[in-house]
Amino acid sequence: MDIKIAHTFIPHTDPEESLKFYRDALGFEVRNVVGHGDMQWITVGPPSQPDTSIVLHPPFADPGITEDEKRVVKEMMAKGTYTMVVLSTKDVDAAFEKIQAADNVEVVQEPTDQPWGVRDCAFRDPAGTMIRLNQEA
Repeated sequence: MDIKIAHTFIPHTDPEESLKFYRDALGFEVRNVVGHGDMQWITVGPPSQPDTSIVLHPPFADPGITEDEKRVVKEMMAKGTYTMVVLSTKDVDAAFEKIQAADNVEVVQEPTDQPWGVRDCAFRDPAGTMIRLNQEA
Protein backbone atom coordinates (compact mmCIF):
# COMPACT_ATOMS: atom_id res chain seq x y z
CA MET A 1 0.00 0.00 0.00
CA ASP A 2 1.04 3.58 -0.64
CA ILE A 3 -0.84 5.67 1.92
CA LYS A 4 0.05 9.34 2.33
CA ILE A 5 -1.09 12.09 4.67
CA ALA A 6 -3.17 14.54 2.65
CA HIS A 7 -4.79 16.81 5.25
CA THR A 8 -4.89 17.11 8.98
CA PHE A 9 -7.24 19.42 10.86
CA ILE A 10 -6.24 21.83 13.62
CA PRO A 11 -8.78 24.11 15.31
CA HIS A 12 -8.47 27.87 15.26
CA THR A 13 -10.14 30.44 17.49
CA ASP A 14 -9.23 33.45 15.37
CA PRO A 15 -8.65 32.95 11.64
CA GLU A 16 -6.56 36.11 11.21
CA GLU A 17 -4.23 35.30 14.12
CA SER A 18 -3.90 31.73 12.87
CA LEU A 19 -2.99 33.00 9.41
CA LYS A 20 -0.32 35.25 10.91
CA PHE A 21 1.16 32.29 12.78
CA TYR A 22 1.11 29.64 10.05
CA ARG A 23 1.80 31.94 7.10
CA ASP A 24 4.06 34.60 8.61
CA ALA A 25 5.84 32.82 11.47
CA LEU A 26 6.09 29.29 9.99
CA GLY A 27 6.31 30.34 6.34
CA PHE A 28 3.46 28.11 5.15
CA GLU A 29 1.60 29.01 2.00
CA VAL A 30 -2.15 29.62 2.04
CA ARG A 31 -3.79 27.16 -0.33
CA ASN A 32 -7.50 27.77 0.21
CA VAL A 33 -9.88 29.81 2.33
CA VAL A 34 -13.54 28.82 2.60
CA GLY A 35 -16.15 30.68 4.63
CA HIS A 36 -16.08 34.09 6.28
CA GLY A 37 -15.67 35.69 9.70
CA ASP A 38 -14.94 33.18 12.44
CA MET A 39 -16.37 30.36 10.30
CA GLN A 40 -13.37 29.92 8.00
CA TRP A 41 -11.60 26.77 6.91
CA ILE A 42 -8.06 27.80 5.94
CA THR A 43 -5.79 25.32 4.19
CA VAL A 44 -2.06 25.92 4.65
CA GLY A 45 1.07 23.91 4.09
CA PRO A 46 4.81 24.03 3.57
CA PRO A 47 5.75 25.10 0.03
CA SER A 48 8.05 22.06 -0.25
CA GLN A 49 5.14 19.65 0.41
CA PRO A 50 2.29 20.59 -1.95
CA ASP A 51 0.44 17.33 -1.31
CA THR A 52 0.31 17.69 2.49
CA SER A 53 -1.90 20.31 4.14
CA ILE A 54 -3.16 21.52 7.47
CA VAL A 55 -6.76 22.72 7.54
CA LEU A 56 -7.34 25.33 10.23
CA HIS A 57 -11.00 24.99 11.16
CA PRO A 58 -13.55 26.48 13.54
CA PRO A 59 -13.76 23.92 16.37
CA PHE A 60 -17.49 24.29 17.00
CA ALA A 61 -18.86 24.22 13.45
CA ASP A 62 -20.41 20.77 13.91
CA PRO A 63 -24.07 21.34 14.82
CA GLY A 64 -24.06 18.10 16.84
CA ILE A 65 -21.53 19.28 19.43
CA THR A 66 -23.09 19.79 22.84
CA GLU A 67 -22.46 22.73 25.16
CA ASP A 68 -20.65 20.41 27.58
CA GLU A 69 -18.40 19.16 24.75
CA LYS A 70 -17.70 22.77 23.71
CA ARG A 71 -16.68 23.59 27.28
CA VAL A 72 -14.28 20.62 27.46
CA VAL A 73 -12.74 21.43 24.07
CA LYS A 74 -12.28 25.11 25.04
CA GLU A 75 -10.58 24.08 28.29
CA MET A 76 -8.27 21.64 26.53
CA MET A 77 -7.40 24.16 23.82
CA ALA A 78 -6.60 26.79 26.46
CA LYS A 79 -4.22 24.34 28.18
CA GLY A 80 -2.61 23.27 24.90
CA THR A 81 -3.68 19.66 25.36
CA TYR A 82 -6.30 19.35 22.60
CA THR A 83 -4.06 18.97 19.54
CA MET A 84 -0.39 18.78 18.62
CA VAL A 85 1.59 18.64 15.40
CA VAL A 86 5.26 17.75 15.00
CA LEU A 87 7.16 19.46 12.19
CA SER A 88 10.79 19.08 11.16
CA THR A 89 13.52 21.27 9.74
CA LYS A 90 17.17 20.97 8.78
CA ASP A 91 18.25 23.68 11.25
CA VAL A 92 16.04 23.89 14.33
CA ASP A 93 18.09 26.68 15.93
CA ALA A 94 17.80 28.98 12.90
CA ALA A 95 14.09 28.19 12.52
CA PHE A 96 13.52 28.87 16.23
CA GLU A 97 15.15 32.31 15.97
CA LYS A 98 12.94 33.27 13.04
CA ILE A 99 9.70 31.86 14.47
CA GLN A 100 10.10 33.26 17.99
CA ALA A 101 10.62 36.74 16.54
CA ALA A 102 7.08 36.79 15.09
CA ASP A 103 4.35 38.79 16.81
CA ASN A 104 1.94 36.12 18.02
CA VAL A 105 4.20 33.21 18.95
CA GLU A 106 4.21 31.65 22.41
CA VAL A 107 7.50 29.85 23.03
CA VAL A 108 7.06 26.71 25.13
CA GLN A 109 10.60 25.35 24.85
CA GLU A 110 13.81 26.68 23.33
CA PRO A 111 15.92 24.29 21.22
CA THR A 112 16.96 21.39 23.45
CA ASP A 113 18.78 18.09 22.97
CA GLN A 114 16.27 15.54 24.24
CA PRO A 115 17.33 12.33 26.02
CA TRP A 116 15.61 10.25 23.31
CA GLY A 117 18.02 11.62 20.71
CA VAL A 118 16.21 14.47 18.97
CA ARG A 119 16.92 18.19 19.15
CA ASP A 120 13.67 20.13 19.18
CA CYS A 121 11.78 23.19 20.35
CA ALA A 122 8.11 23.94 20.94
CA PHE A 123 5.56 26.71 20.40
CA ARG A 124 1.84 27.15 20.84
CA ASP A 125 -0.26 28.58 18.04
CA PRO A 126 -2.87 31.28 18.81
CA ALA A 127 -5.53 28.61 19.56
CA GLY A 128 -3.26 26.67 21.94
CA THR A 129 -2.12 23.88 19.60
CA MET A 130 1.30 22.55 20.57
CA ILE A 131 3.75 22.79 17.68
CA ARG A 132 6.93 20.78 18.18
CA LEU A 133 9.76 21.38 15.73
CA ASN A 134 12.34 18.60 15.37
CA GLN A 135 15.82 18.78 13.89
CA GLU A 136 16.02 16.48 10.86
CA ALA A 137 18.64 13.77 11.17
